[in-house]
Amino acid sequence: MQKKLIALAVASVASGAAFAQTNVTMYGIADAGYVYSQGDGVLGVGTNKFSGIQSGLLSGSRLGFRGEEALGNGLKAVFTLEYSLNIDNNSGVGSTGGLNARQQFVGLAGGFGQIALGRQYSPGYMATVNNDPAGGAAFEPQSYMTAQAGNTITPNSGARWDNALTYTTPNWGGFTGKAIYSFGENSSCTVATPTVANPGATTTVTTLNDGCVSTTDNSRWALGANFAAGAFNVDAVYQVRQSVMPVGVVSNSALWGDDIAEWYIGGSFDLKFVKLMASYQDQNDKNRINNDNSTWSLGAVIPLGNAAIHLAWAQTDFDQGLVDGKSNGAMIAGTYAMSKRTTAYAGYVWNKNDNDSVGLGPVGGVGAPGETNNTFLAGIRHSF
Repeated sequence: MQKKLIALAVASVASGAAFAQTNVTMYGIADAGYVYSQGDGVLGVGTNKFSGIQSGLLSGSRLGFRGEEALGNGLKAVFTLEYSLNIDNNSGVGSTGGLNARQQFVGLAGGFGQIALGRQYSPGYMATVNNDPAGGAAFEPQSYMTAQAGNTITPNSGARWDNALTYTTPNWGGFTGKAIYSFGENSSCTVATPTVANPGATTTVTTLNDGCVSTTDNSRWALGANFAAGAFNVDAVYQVRQSVMPVGVVSNSALWGDDIAEWYIGGSFDLKFVKLMASYQDQNDKNRINNDNSTWSLGAVIPLGNAAIHLAWAQTDFDQGLVDGKSNGAMIAGTYAMSKRTTAYAGYVWNKNDNDSVGLGPVGGVGAPGETNNTFLAGIRHSF
């Protein structure tokens, strides 16, 4: 009997030690608010309007798991599984159509930095969040403008890349760098298929997503650098989408097949009584679609105890031939920390689009070329 008890005690200690080597954290954000947005329709005809509840206004609602296991000699295995939640309409993790992943990766980390594989953030994500007065909020002008203009240097889904291999450096005196390569894996292929009339002959047909894999078409790569020291922060990013071929477009389309290059530089300076920030970015689309544009932004955060005032101005300048106008957006928002985890917020966003611009606005479907839209919102965010 005594031997059995000793064996059980040893087994219990051993299993506890094994479990202690793996540290898993569950985390998340629940964020939702009311939005009212209104603007004139195209050519001033009618009114575009939205009134309702939206999820993830200040921060995207999410549920995540991250963990690490010590492997010895300073090396550890790491992973992150993070999924979107749309708490306004009961969709997100496990919704019809598959998982709605923000990040899914596994990797190794140590003194050399970190290497990871899976769906991951490109450097443009954190760069824009670092220098955004609302931390990448959906209603902040730089955020919605770059997303709706088709950029991937943005604090939105366009900055999350599938099939990605990343390397992140250690922090060297305030400097960190990140490199990412995303394999296309959805290229079209030209294959030979027997003809019906003459089984001995072949004809060439083009198919999409037929199992062929390419490491160039629709692949992406990016380099990013961040330097943060005291009150000062600066980010720089350069990234390229290679041989762009949207799903559903035949491989010999004259409109597609070339690269889209983007670059970004942004910075912030914290004076304690106010935090100032600015950024500029440019997109050069070499395809016939020619979605060239640039965006600059200015922002400030004024702390007031548990509250803060967030101010932003941004302009997107399109250079696409017929579409060569500008869109301007301004935001004023307030946040109040009710606790360390719960924040109440409210804001107003003004957006004006030139006649030869496109219909940008913080709420999709409300903005129209040549028209102005106004948006009011209020909500609450809880982190856990």
